[in-house]
Amino acid sequence: MWKRSILAGTALALALGLSIAARAAERPNIILIVLDDVGFSDLGPFGSEIRTPNIDALARDGLRYNRFDTKAVCTPTRAALLTGRNPQTVRMADLPADKPDPANMTKDRGELPVNAQTVAQVLRASGYRTYGFGKWHLGPEYEDGTEGNNGSWPLQRGFDQFYGFYLGWTDQYRPKLIEGNRSLPDAPLPPDYHFSADIVDHTISALGKGDQEKPAFVYLAFGAAHSPIQAPRAYIDHYAGVYDQGWDALREQRLARMKAMGILPQNTVLPPRNAGDRAWDSLTPTEKKVFARFMEVYAGFIEHTDAQIGRLVAHLKQTGQYDNTLIMLMSDNGAASEAGQNGFFERMYRPNTLTPEQMLARIDELGTEKTQSEYPRPWAMAGVTPFRRYKVWPYLGGVRAPMIVSWPKAIRDGGNIRGQYVDAVDIAPTLVDAAGTRFPDKMAGQAEIPVAGSSIRTSFTQANAPDVRDAQYFELRGNRAIRVGDWRAVALHRPGTPFDSDCWELFNLAEDFSESRNLAGQHPEKLAELKQRWWREAGQYSQPAIAEMRERFARRERFDPADAQAACASSGQGEGK
Repeated sequence: MWKRSILAGTALALALGLSIAARAAERPNIILIVLDDVGFSDLGPFGSEIRTPNIDALARDGLRYNRFDTKAVCTPTRAALLTGRNPQTVRMADLPADKPDPANMTKDRGELPVNAQTVAQVLRASGYRTYGFGKWHLGPEYEDGTEGNNGSWPLQRGFDQFYGFYLGWTDQYRPKLIEGNRSLPDAPLPPDYHFSADIVDHTISALGKGDQEKPAFVYLAFGAAHSPIQAPRAYIDHYAGVYDQGWDALREQRLARMKAMGILPQNTVLPPRNAGDRAWDSLTPTEKKVFARFMEVYAGFIEHTDAQIGRLVAHLKQTGQYDNTLIMLMSDNGAASEAGQNGFFERMYRPNTLTPEQMLARIDELGTEKTQSEYPRPWAMAGVTPFRRYKVWPYLGGVRAPMIVSWPKAIRDGGNIRGQYVDAVDIAPTLVDAAGTRFPDKMAGQAEIPVAGSSIRTSFTQANAPDVRDAQYFELRGNRAIRVGDWRAVALHRPGTPFDSDCWELFNLAEDFSESRNLAGQHPEKLAELKQRWWREAGQYSQPAIAEMRERFARRERFDPADAQAACASSGQGEGK
């Protein structure tokens, strides 16, 4: 009798083990790839001349989303991506604090609360192995990883392993690295070392041969293409002469390709060059040569990143994991404009005091370990074709980003374009839905902050799936926007002036994909409706609803006053009303 009981128990255990293994085999691996400061039109599947054959292949197997919106700057977007909440709700409305004020529980605290589980925490609790490789930038700067000073480090936010960098950027040849809960000492690196290749090596190692009992979640956050723009010379040289035509011609060429491939409606209008950005024809011959080389370096940086993604995909295919791996690839905001009209040459975030002639004499140093450079701002204007402005701004040039979803086992109409409105808050709910789980309402007896996003998984198989939400609000550094249906309203704020004096612009995105025509004067009732909705949404998701940008950003951000004046004039609102 006891033998039969043992045999029965053994059979049951085996059956349960096989059932668990079967369920694990059914659940997909999940890889969330986040590029940094890559504009809407900077990838091949979105109309770029930059060679991205491996990302192109993901798009052919999967779907491109042409209405994916971010929070216009890295940390708020990443907070939304990983938690499914609006960044204001999780007190990360802007970049992390140096050291949070214990009394500050507002949207600008700069530290994620403990009752906002990340997607990594949810997936780990449901049986996933969880890995993070690359950029973090979701914790206060004072935290050093030691016990009591690591609450915002990745291992305390759901990751089994993390290898990458903690702050907002790093040198691609000499990165400041962390692993687990410790900072790694600086050490000599191989002559051909590059951070992008390093983190993909770690990803491949973590994924293994596909024979693990648990599926894997990987958050792969490249430093590319955030400055410093650095890439091997061979990749840079692929673009010799490509950008001699300049940024104005590049915008027109990308627009035409985007229309031809269906990323843009045929009636999309290219807005005029941004105020303050120089016409290419106004540059001197020396400036043209130097500035073209900046863009060659940027393009090489992206192509090199694509090659690393190609190595990862090749590994998935070789180990039989590709078909049941959900890959979501996106950028965290629009192309970056921080370097102004002349770019950064020697070091980031420092005034470029070199003359064009001096830069030309050192032009071969661009992209190497000798410089930490960033391209001039008008290249960012080209990067976000067909939109206005760039990273940090509330227009779609700052907010709209490319997104690709690949999951061969689930997606049957690969190569197509989806037009649903998707926000960064929708990504984490989609990932946990694909894994067959959900965000908890409570953890350890404490209520969780409600998730704002919704899963877009239905759109993977239904081209005409409805939008998951009728409205999405936006706020960053006092600037505001809201989309309700196909209408979008935008307000630029002049620091130090009353918020009720901000002038709003109104766009009908169904007829004007690029926000080229301000309809505020023609539809004042609709504008009033959207403004009221903004306050309602902000009141729900942010405390306070609006505030002046913190001083540390006010010192370095310069939103052109001419834009606010133009908004007032074109809206018929009059300045100061």
